[in-house]
Amino acid sequence: MENKPLYCIDLFAGAGGFSLAAQNIGFSVAAAIELNRHACDTYEANLINGNSTKLYNRDILEISPTEILNDCFNAEKQCDIVLGGPPCQGFSIHRINNSGIDDPRNKLILRYFEFVKVLKPRVFLMENVPGILWLRHRKFLDAFYEAGEKAGYRLMPPVTLDARDFGLPQRRKRIFILGIRPDVEFNVSWPPAPTHGDIQNVKHNPRLQPWQTAAHVFEKPVDENDENNIHMNHTAELIEVFKSTPLNGGSRKHSNRVLPCHENHKGHQDVYGRIDPNQPGPTMTTACTNPSKGRFVHPTEHHGISVRHAARFQTFPDSFVFKGGIIAASQQIGNAVPVKLGEVLLRTIANGLNFTPDH
Repeated sequence: MENKPLYCIDLFAGAGGFSLAAQNIGFSVAAAIELNRHACDTYEANLINGNSTKLYNRDILEISPTEILNDCFNAEKQCDIVLGGPPCQGFSIHRINNSGIDDPRNKLILRYFEFVKVLKPRVFLMENVPGILWLRHRKFLDAFYEAGEKAGYRLMPPVTLDARDFGLPQRRKRIFILGIRPDVEFNVSWPPAPTHGDIQNVKHNPRLQPWQTAAHVFEKPVDENDENNIHMNHTAELIEVFKSTPLNGGSRKHSNRVLPCHENHKGHQDVYGRIDPNQPGPTMTTACTNPSKGRFVHPTEHHGISVRHAARFQTFPDSFVFKGGIIAASQQIGNAVPVKLGEVLLRTIANGLNFTPDH
């Protein structure tokens, strides 16, 4: 096993879910690049103190990969891993018909690989939404794989992983693409096998543990002095609607609240619904504290979930504070790679590189 640190860079770092996961298992994060100012404030407040990470609050299209190479790496300190999740709005499942096909953000997955070509990491791991696999976006994914193959990397097929299958209290499907430099031995199975499942699967597979439910998120009271102990302020009318919505998983249809947009539309049944504490929670989106955007009403109280509850679904520790207010914090949380899922993936990569994680 190797004793020297593994150095990584986090592209499109956001609030730092991937970076925190990397730090937690013993990697050294050499650099992080993120455009959003609020996300950088969060990253700096939680992940910079006491380490040598260089945070670049810049547009990744305007920063040269060579600049990062010269700033952060040298003969003794080489890049081992490139991480990152390029913005995925153009690939989102919420884009209807053919929208998103020519979204300029789609090309950022190719910008991601330009950094790979220059930094020449031993491995890279890219995260994105399932919509990236849709036929209408195929040209971007094909171009990404073509660039990887030209650079000599072995690219694993895209894998869809659900956070709940790895012990997180949230249903969250995301695509992960692993690339391995041709001279690197990688001696573990990829992707890692699920560790959790529903009760029926657990009965037939003793290796699995039961899915973690949303109740876990709400068991511990939130500290009153927690900067992220904030939720949306609702109108008196909406509070009455929440009061008439059954506890523990009730939907908007149970509250008898039907808006004109609901009358002839069968979709979005979770809007204004309560979180069911007996099931894994819903996917935390960039609007995860807004009940009008999904099943984000508190299981028993008459308001949307707080920023802290949303962060717990993403397995950020309560000591991790999001900056910028409720809207900015919700966006950061929804965009983040869940910390504990990141740890599972990076621990697997560490083992594949013959590196002993800290724990």
